[in-house]
Amino acid sequence: MQKIHRSLVSTLLFISVSFSVSAKDVTVMISGGFKAALEKLAPQFEAKSGNKIILISGPSMGKTPQAIPARLARGENADVVIMVGDALNNLEKDNWLQPGSRVELADSSIGMVVKQGEPKPVIKTDADLRNTLLQAQSIAYSDSASGRYVSSHLFKKLGIEDKVESKAHMIERIPVASEVAKGHYAIGFQQVSELLPVPGVAFIGELPEDVQYVTRFAGAVTAKAKNGQEGKALLNFLSSAEAQNTLRATGLRSVTTKLPVKQHDTVQ
Repeated sequence: MQKIHRSLVSTLLFISVSFSVSAKDVTVMISGGFKAALEKLAPQFEAKSGNKIILISGPSMGKTPQAIPARLARGENADVVIMVGDALNNLEKDNWLQPGSRVELADSSIGMVVKQGEPKPVIKTDADLRNTLLQAQSIAYSDSASGRYVSSHLFKKLGIEDKVESKAHMIERIPVASEVAKGHYAIGFQQVSELLPVPGVAFIGELPEDVQYVTRFAGAVTAKAKNGQEGKALLNFLSSAEAQNTLRATGLRSVTTKLPVKQHDTVQ
């Protein structure tokens, strides 16, 4: 009986040691729009694979040192990057990514928030949205793809570019909703998936469809990945059918078709 017991203990120890030796840390540089979804899905991937996900947050673009391209340029390590599609294209052109490793993950629309407790404006139509923006004391938008669209295209489409220029402000690096929650700005625009996790704000809704801008999120394995195989397995999991309910619950849209040209990778 003691021999059987010792044999069982030895087997369990061998399995435990083998598992710990084979487990890998998968380092992911990720922009805010997909972060909430990955945080919810990470435990499921880690339980299935035995690997651990290490998150490094940063904008997909912009001039801040925390931006993903800046992090890679100064030598920070990552196995995977998950970010806005056009910014990922730029990394691919500059040979930061393993060829053929890109995986389309989700689409993200732009929404609007106000501080919790404040009156909720209506933005169901272009006229509603125009009126809301004209009446707002201040407007905040991000320094990433959604913000570039708001500042460079949305105001112009609504015919109010000159009227809101002095009260519209770009927020670098930090979530726009967090600034609205503090009362620094009356309304804020960002991708829905970045607005929903922030406490202290009320989500008003998405932009009207005819002035909406949908951002594609995608991921790829970096050219200098230490655990590239594990990174690709993570991307495949995030794009799988079993991940879709969680993606949608965090404000993202499942990738069903290629985005129209006017919405896909066009904001510079």
